[in-house]
Amino acid sequence: MALRLFRTTGFSTLLMPGESRMATHPAMLVLGGSLWLALACNVAVWRWLAGGLDALTALGSILLIGGASGALFSLLGWRRTLKPVLTFALVAAALAAAGIWSQQLPVETLWQGPPRLLLPAWTSFMRWQVLALVAVLAVIPIVWLWNHAVRRMPGPRQLQSNVTGFLIAVLLFGVGIFLVH
Repeated sequence: MALRLFRTTGFSTLLMPGESRMATHPAMLVLGGSLWLALACNVAVWRWLAGGLDALTALGSILLIGGASGALFSLLGWRRTLKPVLTFALVAAALAAAGIWSQQLPVETLWQGPPRLLLPAWTSFMRWQVLALVAVLAVIPIVWLWNHAVRRMPGPRQLQSNVTGFLIAVLLFGVGIFLVH
């Protein structure tokens, strides 16, 4: 029988300082997810870059989408809920962007039209362009997201970070509503 001086468990690295320094801060994932939805998954930005939309409407939609997603991600920005919420939001945003782009709908459909118009028709998934768009906008960021560890933070510090992010996001959302209307 061997003498065991130390017992190792799955919690042996829980409080080691290296793990908390190496992992990504939850606020960075909230910021990155919000920016991705506001810039990459935003059809208004694509149309502004193509010259078909004015800059004020594009900026308003960036602030509106970024603020709304940032507020939602900040509320649910806890270690266990952040990745599933970001995954769902990335898939939903990629499908909405593909639907608006492939059906050539106006950007205002995103916040004024019925939600059923946002999804692309099932036949459009037979075209490689829609599949490539969804892969670039959703699949690649999801793979990147799930390969990053989220930093463990004490409860009060995490709550402070979430409330600060929420307040900033609500402010941006308010400015976006002002610019869009």
